[in-house]
Amino acid sequence: MKLIVAVDKNWGIGKKNDLLFSIPLDMKFFRETTANKVVIMGYNTLLSFPNSKPLKNRVNIVLAPEGVERDDCTIVHTLDQLRLALKDYNTNEVFVIGGAMFYRTMYPYCDEAYITRVDADGEAEVFFDNLDLLDNWTRNNISEVLESNGYSLQFTLYKNSKPLIF
Repeated sequence: MKLIVAVDKNWGIGKKNDLLFSIPLDMKFFRETTANKVVIMGYNTLLSFPNSKPLKNRVNIVLAPEGVERDDCTIVHTLDQLRLALKDYNTNEVFVIGGAMFYRTMYPYCDEAYITRVDADGEAEVFFDNLDLLDNWTRNNISEVLESNGYSLQFTLYKNSKPLIF
Protein backbone atom coordinates (compact mmCIF):
# COMPACT_ATOMS: atom_id res chain seq x y z
CA MET A 1 0.00 0.00 0.00
CA LYS A 2 1.11 3.56 -0.71
CA LEU A 3 0.04 7.03 0.28
CA ILE A 4 0.08 10.36 -1.46
CA VAL A 5 -0.17 13.80 0.12
CA ALA A 6 0.98 17.40 -0.28
CA VAL A 7 2.43 19.03 2.84
CA ASP A 8 3.53 22.55 3.65
CA LYS A 9 6.87 23.32 5.29
CA ASN A 10 5.36 22.42 8.69
CA TRP A 11 3.88 19.14 7.41
CA GLY A 12 0.43 20.76 7.36
CA ILE A 13 -2.07 19.17 5.00
CA GLY A 14 -5.41 20.91 5.33
CA LYS A 15 -7.64 23.68 6.56
CA LYS A 16 -11.45 23.82 6.70
CA ASN A 17 -11.67 20.35 5.09
CA ASP A 18 -9.80 21.56 2.02
CA LEU A 19 -6.32 21.50 0.56
CA LEU A 20 -3.90 24.22 1.62
CA PHE A 21 -2.85 25.20 -1.89
CA SER A 22 -4.03 25.11 -5.48
CA ILE A 23 -1.00 23.76 -7.33
CA PRO A 24 -1.71 22.51 -10.86
CA LEU A 25 1.59 20.60 -11.10
CA ASP A 26 0.80 18.69 -7.89
CA MET A 27 -2.75 17.95 -9.02
CA LYS A 28 -1.36 16.59 -12.31
CA PHE A 29 1.10 14.41 -10.37
CA PHE A 30 -1.75 13.13 -8.16
CA ARG A 31 -3.96 12.35 -11.16
CA GLU A 32 -1.20 10.55 -13.06
CA THR A 33 0.03 8.61 -10.02
CA THR A 34 -3.40 7.39 -8.90
CA ALA A 35 -5.12 6.96 -12.29
CA ASN A 36 -6.61 3.48 -12.74
CA LYS A 37 -5.63 2.60 -9.17
CA VAL A 38 -7.56 2.09 -5.93
CA VAL A 39 -7.87 5.15 -3.69
CA ILE A 40 -8.92 4.74 -0.08
CA MET A 41 -10.03 7.64 2.08
CA GLY A 42 -12.05 8.82 5.03
CA TYR A 43 -15.55 10.16 4.50
CA ASN A 44 -14.65 13.84 4.99
CA THR A 45 -12.14 13.56 2.15
CA LEU A 46 -14.89 12.34 -0.17
CA LEU A 47 -17.10 15.22 0.95
CA SER A 48 -14.30 17.69 0.14
CA PHE A 49 -14.30 16.72 -3.56
CA PRO A 50 -16.32 18.79 -6.06
CA ASN A 51 -20.00 17.90 -5.56
CA SER A 52 -18.81 15.24 -3.05
CA LYS A 53 -18.32 12.88 -6.00
CA PRO A 54 -15.72 10.08 -6.13
CA LEU A 55 -12.61 10.54 -8.25
CA LYS A 56 -12.95 9.44 -11.88
CA ASN A 57 -10.86 6.64 -13.37
CA ARG A 58 -10.17 5.08 -9.97
CA VAL A 59 -11.77 2.58 -7.62
CA ASN A 60 -12.90 4.70 -4.64
CA ILE A 61 -13.21 2.98 -1.27
CA VAL A 62 -14.41 5.18 1.58
CA LEU A 63 -14.36 4.54 5.33
CA ALA A 64 -17.62 6.18 6.38
CA PRO A 65 -19.78 6.33 9.50
CA GLU A 66 -22.51 3.76 10.03
CA GLY A 67 -25.65 4.73 8.12
CA VAL A 68 -23.79 6.25 5.15
CA GLU A 69 -24.49 4.34 1.96
CA ARG A 70 -23.75 5.36 -1.63
CA ASP A 71 -23.99 3.76 -5.06
CA ASP A 72 -21.12 5.69 -6.70
CA CYS A 73 -18.27 4.23 -4.59
CA THR A 74 -17.52 1.40 -2.19
CA ILE A 75 -18.45 2.32 1.38
CA VAL A 76 -16.99 0.46 4.35
CA HIS A 77 -17.72 1.21 8.00
CA THR A 78 -14.83 -0.49 9.79
CA LEU A 79 -11.16 -1.25 9.23
CA ASP A 80 -12.07 -4.94 9.06
CA GLN A 81 -14.49 -4.19 6.21
CA LEU A 82 -11.76 -2.14 4.52
CA ARG A 83 -9.33 -5.05 4.86
CA LEU A 84 -11.89 -7.36 3.21
CA ALA A 85 -12.60 -4.86 0.41
CA LEU A 86 -8.87 -4.59 -0.36
CA LYS A 87 -8.34 -8.36 -0.66
CA ASP A 88 -9.43 -8.17 -4.30
CA TYR A 89 -6.68 -5.69 -5.22
CA ASN A 90 -2.91 -5.70 -5.56
CA THR A 91 -1.62 -3.64 -2.62
CA ASN A 92 0.83 -1.90 -4.98
CA GLU A 93 -2.23 -0.41 -6.69
CA VAL A 94 -3.76 1.02 -3.47
CA PHE A 95 -3.24 4.65 -2.42
CA VAL A 96 -4.27 6.24 0.87
CA ILE A 97 -5.40 9.79 0.00
CA GLY A 98 -6.66 11.31 3.26
CA GLY A 99 -7.74 12.85 5.48
CA ALA A 100 -5.53 13.45 8.48
CA MET A 101 -7.01 10.82 10.81
CA PHE A 102 -7.14 8.24 8.02
CA TYR A 103 -3.50 8.94 7.10
CA ARG A 104 -2.49 8.56 10.76
CA THR A 105 -4.30 5.23 10.93
CA MET A 106 -2.99 3.85 7.64
CA TYR A 107 0.56 5.13 7.06
CA PRO A 108 2.18 2.42 9.23
CA TYR A 109 0.82 -0.11 6.68
CA CYS A 110 2.24 1.76 3.68
CA ASP A 111 5.57 0.84 2.13
CA GLU A 112 5.88 4.08 0.14
CA ALA A 113 4.79 7.67 0.61
CA TYR A 114 4.62 10.16 -2.24
CA ILE A 115 5.02 13.51 -0.48
CA THR A 116 4.81 16.80 -2.34
CA ARG A 117 6.78 19.23 -0.17
CA VAL A 118 5.56 22.82 -0.66
CA ASP A 119 7.91 25.56 0.53
CA ALA A 120 5.20 27.70 2.11
CA ASP A 121 3.17 27.95 5.32
CA GLY A 122 -0.44 27.07 4.54
CA GLU A 123 -1.62 27.95 8.07
CA ALA A 124 -2.87 24.40 8.40
CA GLU A 125 -5.35 23.10 10.95
CA VAL A 126 -4.42 19.45 10.39
CA PHE A 127 -1.01 17.90 9.96
CA PHE A 128 0.74 14.82 8.66
CA ASP A 129 3.39 13.19 10.87
CA ASN A 130 6.87 14.36 9.87
CA LEU A 131 8.35 11.25 8.24
CA ASP A 132 11.87 12.69 8.58
CA LEU A 133 11.54 12.11 12.35
CA LEU A 134 10.40 8.49 12.15
CA ASP A 135 13.04 5.75 12.32
CA ASN A 136 11.59 3.37 9.74
CA TRP A 137 10.88 6.04 7.07
CA THR A 138 13.66 7.15 4.73
CA ARG A 139 13.56 9.72 1.96
CA ASN A 140 14.72 7.81 -1.14
CA ASN A 141 14.16 10.29 -3.90
CA ILE A 142 13.62 14.01 -4.23
CA SER A 143 12.96 16.03 -7.35
CA GLU A 144 14.58 19.29 -8.28
CA VAL A 145 12.79 22.39 -7.01
CA LEU A 146 9.82 23.08 -9.28
CA GLU A 147 7.53 26.10 -9.54
CA SER A 148 3.75 25.99 -9.98
CA ASN A 149 1.15 28.68 -9.40
CA GLY A 150 3.66 30.79 -7.46
CA TYR A 151 4.80 27.96 -5.15
CA SER A 152 8.14 26.17 -4.94
CA LEU A 153 7.75 22.43 -4.44
CA GLN A 154 9.57 19.13 -4.57
CA PHE A 155 8.20 15.67 -5.17
CA THR A 156 9.68 13.24 -2.66
CA LEU A 157 9.44 9.49 -2.25
CA TYR A 158 9.78 7.99 1.21
CA LYS A 159 10.12 4.27 1.90
CA ASN A 160 9.01 2.46 5.03
CA SER A 161 11.52 -0.23 6.02
CA LYS A 162 9.03 -1.94 8.36
CA PRO A 163 5.48 -1.64 7.03
CA LEU A 164 2.87 -3.45 9.06
CA ILE A 165 0.65 -5.98 7.32
CA PHE A 166 -2.90 -4.74 6.84
